[in-house]
Amino acid sequence: MNPVIYRYRFKPCVALQDVEETLLLGVLAAEGLYGAARIEMDVCYRFDRDRHACAVDAHSDAGRDVARIFTNLLRHEFGADAFEVTAVDVAVGGKPAEGRA
Repeated sequence: MNPVIYRYRFKPCVALQDVEETLLLGVLAAEGLYGAARIEMDVCYRFDRDRHACAVDAHSDAGRDVARIFTNLLRHEFGADAFEVTAVDVAVGGKPAEGRA
């Protein structure tokens, strides 16, 4: 499996502070599965406030699970139409991964 980054873009009406808190809740949930040390070592994310977006690095099992938990929490908190998520295949120069959301 190639390294993947999930890129999230949010509608302007979605407050990024709320999104960041939702991501931190997802990280906390994944910590229950993997432990604090593994989350600290394996999970990376970045917010881009100017683009109203964020990205989660899913190169590891922990990162993939954080992305899954985060996506599910976003759907429940903001609704599926409040954001878009795209899987970007890092191994092919940042092109969208085939067959993924």
